[in-house]
Amino acid sequence: MLDDVCQEAKSQMDKAVATLKKHLASIRTGRASVSILDGIRVDYYGNPSPIGQIASVTVPDSRSLMIKPWDKMMLKVIEKAIQESNLGLTPMVDSDIVRVPVPSLTEERRKEFVKQARQRGEDAKVAVRNARRDANEMLKDALKDKSISEDDEKRGLKTTQDLTDTVIAEIDGLMQHKESEIMVV
Repeated sequence: MLDDVCQEAKSQMDKAVATLKKHLASIRTGRASVSILDGIRVDYYGNPSPIGQIASVTVPDSRSLMIKPWDKMMLKVIEKAIQESNLGLTPMVDSDIVRVPVPSLTEERRKEFVKQARQRGEDAKVAVRNARRDANEMLKDALKDKSISEDDEKRGLKTTQDLTDTVIAEIDGLMQHKESEIMVV
């Protein structure tokens, strides 16, 4: 019972960290990265699809992206989707590819991205705390039902708190790394 509760809490906390990593990867830094385009969906014959599923996306240098769609009819659609994405990118169609220069970020834009990253970090911390609360409630309910002893409950509460502290520290580390990455000129 005790192990099941801890495993469930760990699973929920790991999901929160994985989601945070995914969101942080999509926040732009000063250099080009394929993950910048992860949130953009393109209308591919009636189906909203990620750009990575309808084209080859490469990073030829640190300041640009190159998108080569498998269907040349998608060039204009990809260009339009990137322009409308509000990422501050201006794609250019060049014969059978779309070039996306990644401009350096202004100080104001960097601060805006740091603010977004911090918000995502706080959301992840809330998810971790909710997982801790759920685990603690399960332990207290188990004690009421007399399925575990008071010592087991205390041990479970301590294990859950230690796990929470570890995951929160990991989230803080991810946030510091991303903030320093964004603020590098």
